[in-house]
Amino acid sequence: MAASTRWRALALQAGLVLILLALAYAAADNAAQKLARQGIVAGFGFLGRGAGFDIGQRLIPYAAATSTYLDAFCVGLLNTLLVAALAIPLATGIGFTVGIARRADNVLARALAATYVEILRNVPLLLQVLVWYVAVRIALPGAEAPAELGRAVFLSQRGLFLPRPDFSGSGGLVPAAVALGLLATVGLARLRRRAVAAGRRPVPVLIPGLLLGLGLPVLAWIGLGRAGHPVRVAWPARGPFDVEGGLAVLPEFAALVIGLSVYAAAFIAEIVRAGLDSVARGQAEAAAALALTRRQTLRLVVLPQALRVIVPPLTSQYLNITKNSSLAVLIGYPDLVHVFMGTVLNQTNQAVEVVALTMAVYLAISLVTAWAMNRYNARVAGTGR
Repeated sequence: MAASTRWRALALQAGLVLILLALAYAAADNAAQKLARQGIVAGFGFLGRGAGFDIGQRLIPYAAATSTYLDAFCVGLLNTLLVAALAIPLATGIGFTVGIARRADNVLARALAATYVEILRNVPLLLQVLVWYVAVRIALPGAEAPAELGRAVFLSQRGLFLPRPDFSGSGGLVPAAVALGLLATVGLARLRRRAVAAGRRPVPVLIPGLLLGLGLPVLAWIGLGRAGHPVRVAWPARGPFDVEGGLAVLPEFAALVIGLSVYAAAFIAEIVRAGLDSVARGQAEAAAALALTRRQTLRLVVLPQALRVIVPPLTSQYLNITKNSSLAVLIGYPDLVHVFMGTVLNQTNQAVEVVALTMAVYLAISLVTAWAMNRYNARVAGTGR
């Protein structure tokens, strides 16, 4: 009886898979016929054609006259990843600070933290991004009279203009030194955890980590200069109408990062508060009996146990930050949606391919983020036990 039930379940599942495949084939065939009637050639060959439009912010070389739609896709993708890479740690820092403040003994700190959460959590993100965009632009000087800092940094309503170092060729040793410093810092952190678990004196991490993270790139920069291969730097300069050259940080970029960070931080603060409340009060009392300070109790006793409750919902907030970055299209920041689903789609009419690629990218980013957070959550849960 059990075998027949198992075969019946397998048959039903196989039938469902066949039905889904048939529906997918019918939809693809219908789309192909409609595209053919409109004279649109299906496929991804359009990615090799010339783009012919400029992009205000780009992290890789891009020129309207020579770059392709694939280059534009890469520029938009990197801009999206840059926003997420900055907004996630910023939101985490603000969220943990506000969440801890909600359990502080100081009444004013608790009230301010609660006000922050209740206001920003209940105001739509789109409205917050627009408010930050207007506030950033109003607060900055006009493009005709930018603020200067040592003739090397300029700030106006067009953006923040910084010196742009060129790390191509031998200059790549500098970012390689940064990566090496980060890896060494991670290694020190692991040694510290092992020492604490074994009851030995913990290895210092903060000062050596700062020395490695900052000292190695500086040494690489100086060494390249002494070896006759200095890192070239493009300096911004005032032109007849605007600041020219250098690295431009757009106001749209700043407004998007700030809006995403402060909005997500309100939700993260509530997650942190709930995680801290999940730890039994006896844990803090036991730490106080061992003469630990409140800061030590929070860092060494309460927070490690609370992470088992904090990390799973924190993953959802990280995913929301990446996906909500698509609101950049409303303030003109050239992210993936603005560049690819906006300009590229309008010029090529390859709607199916453009939408499919964009959805695949966001799906891949979400899956990678969830995988990394699940691994961290498994380690935290295992340590807690």
